[in-house]
Amino acid sequence: MFDFSFDKRTMYIIAAIMLGFVVIQYMSNPNQLLGLLLSAPGVLIAITFHEFAHGYAAYKLGDDTAKNQGRLNLNPFTHLDPIGTLMLLVAGFGWGKPVQVNPLKYTRKMSMEQGEAIVSVAGPLMNFIIAIICTIIYCAIYKFANIAFINSTSGNVILLLISSTIAINVGLGVFNLIPLPPLDGSKVIMPFLPYKAKQFFERNGQIFYIIFILIWVTGIAGTIITPAINVVNGAIFSLGKLIFGL
Repeated sequence: MFDFSFDKRTMYIIAAIMLGFVVIQYMSNPNQLLGLLLSAPGVLIAITFHEFAHGYAAYKLGDDTAKNQGRLNLNPFTHLDPIGTLMLLVAGFGWGKPVQVNPLKYTRKMSMEQGEAIVSVAGPLMNFIIAIICTIIYCAIYKFANIAFINSTSGNVILLLISSTIAINVGLGVFNLIPLPPLDGSKVIMPFLPYKAKQFFERNGQIFYIIFILIWVTGIAGTIITPAINVVNGAIFSLGKLIFGL
């Protein structure tokens, strides 16, 4: 997910400070704490499948680095970054333990740049697939379950867990497609950039990192991606409703 080519301690310090403020807010609001608990399964699913997808895509392109490091599995504990996971839980955005890849091992049927783009987009794409699957399940429950179950406590909890998983996966997928380092989107766009734009992007990588940190800390990132998240959410739920005639 994140490509930490700079001192990641900077990111951790900023995240820890932000996390402290958010945790204080949560502690003063019991309803938010309940929402936090309900979002935990969605966070585990989102991060685990996101990082697995990166490693699996690299493996299919000929790079066995993730496989050799034991990252080609769906065990959450091999993919979770402690602070990144907490940030995703309480702030709605975060990261997992980055999957290491070696582009030099990619198949020669494509350039390393194209291979990196495919591996990078695999994570967000997996999040969108998970969101679609969960939306289909959500709509199926509304279509076939009786009203008594839907209105029951257990039914409400199940629907809240599913809807939370959808929201987290969509948010994580969209967030990671922002075309700024260290996010996946920065590598996804590379094959489509003119040569001079690529050079500028590579020469000024640290500047883009600073820009990312600024929009992240100030909350501008959320303002930027919220419309995109709403569009994706709407499209996915429209698909679910269409399938089940809701």
